Amino acid sequence: MIRPLRRPAPRTLRGRLSLVALTTAALLMTMLTVVFNTVMDRHLQHQADSELGSRAAAVATTVDTSGPGARVVETANDRLLDANVWIYTGSQLLEKPPTATADGTLTRAAGRLAARGDERCTTVEADSPRHVRLCSRPVSGHHSAATVVTALDLAPYRNSADTLLLGSLVLDAVMLVCTYALTRLAVGRALRPVRTMTDQATQWSAVGSDERFGAEGQPAELARLGASLDALLDRIRAVLRHEQQLTGELSHELRTPLTRIIVELDWWRTRPRSAAETRATHEVIAEAAQSMRTICDTLLNDARESAQNAATAPGATAVVPVLHRLVHDLDGRDRVKAVIEVSDPELTAGLAPALLARIVSPLLANAVRYARSRVTVSVRQSPGGVRIDVADDGPGVPRAFVDDLFQPGRRADDDDGHDGAGLGLPLARRLARAAGGEVSHDPTYTRGARFLADLPAG
Repeated sequence: MIRPLRRPAPRTLRGRLSLVALTTAALLMTMLTVVFNTVMDRHLQHQADSELGSRAAAVATTVDTSGPGARVVETANDRLLDANVWIYTGSQLLEKPPTATADGTLTRAAGRLAARGDERCTTVEADSPRHVRLCSRPVSGHHSAATVVTALDLAPYRNSADTLLLGSLVLDAVMLVCTYALTRLAVGRALRPVRTMTDQATQWSAVGSDERFGAEGQPAELARLGASLDALLDRIRAVLRHEQQLTGELSHELRTPLTRIIVELDWWRTRPRSAAETRATHEVIAEAAQSMRTICDTLLNDARESAQNAATAPGATAVVPVLHRLVHDLDGRDRVKAVIEVSDPELTAGLAPALLARIVSPLLANAVRYARSRVTVSVRQSPGGVRIDVADDGPGVPRAFVDDLFQPGRRADDDDGHDGAGLGLPLARRLARAAGGEVSHDPTYTRGARFLADLPAG
């Protein structure tokens, strides 16, 4: 297969703009050169015709047409006047230049001009000189008439025209070279801020920097480019932040089931176990693995839906069975008593069971971690949805930490003896908001800490 040939084009914007400027300047200079040389040719020809007219007028003063026949009057400067001059009366040649022959090219051309009987000029190509300009001037009298034809060698005028053409071509070449060089220099300086902005955007996007270009003090074009790059950097930073948050949430949520798997394996390896104990260990490991899979699916689906700006798919989930399962699976039930208070056993929430568990599970885990002896989970109908309250009788949330309660990675006291990465509450709030609900802290509760999960009705 023969591929069509492609015209080579510069790869850079500066090269393309320089080529466009060079092409435009070349077309303009070509037009100006043609016009200039045409005007100069006509001007030189007009000068030659003026000189021929002056010589013809001088020769006409030596022609006597007052008698019945025209005759040439001899003068003191007759030799100078006779040079390149033909005098006719009708078709009869009265006088010709000493160097011209009767049947020569110039004589024949002069005869043709004289035969017309009017004032006109023409250019004749001869052997030597090459180009000759001939002009005729009629001389009329009362009884006779004559025609004076003068000739002029055009070589000096042609040489002047050629010199002007060569000079204009050289000037055009110099101007084109200067135009290309200055255009590249000017475009390079004009694009320098764009190159700097591109390098900065590449550097800032790699590290998720807070630096932005802004539009203040920039030209309109660079201001629009800066605004576009700022928006792109904001999206990249949001993606990086979302990725980091998702990684932290996965790490936080997978820690509990993974710990259960490790504990069960360590317990099973300490001494030989019976078949029933081994089977129970396998069931715990399988349940923890299924929990990890559910956590991954829930978080990844939520992240995918958030990236697509789509709302969580609606569903109808019975709330009470999910709460009973979460309370049953809680670690620390031997130390803390968990109670579920239900106003309506048939309450349903408008979200998937796995998502409901991911929202409530961090609230329960947090309450059991800090409770002294009791955790109360209450469920009731609220205007437009379902409210789940999770309260404990622990020390409560320090007043100074209330504003940072839902910030990822923040803990009230890192040395309180409890594990955790400070991601559970932010995860619960984000998932609830993605489903059209909310997770909040009740600052009026003084007997410990209470968190409220408001979810849409099913």
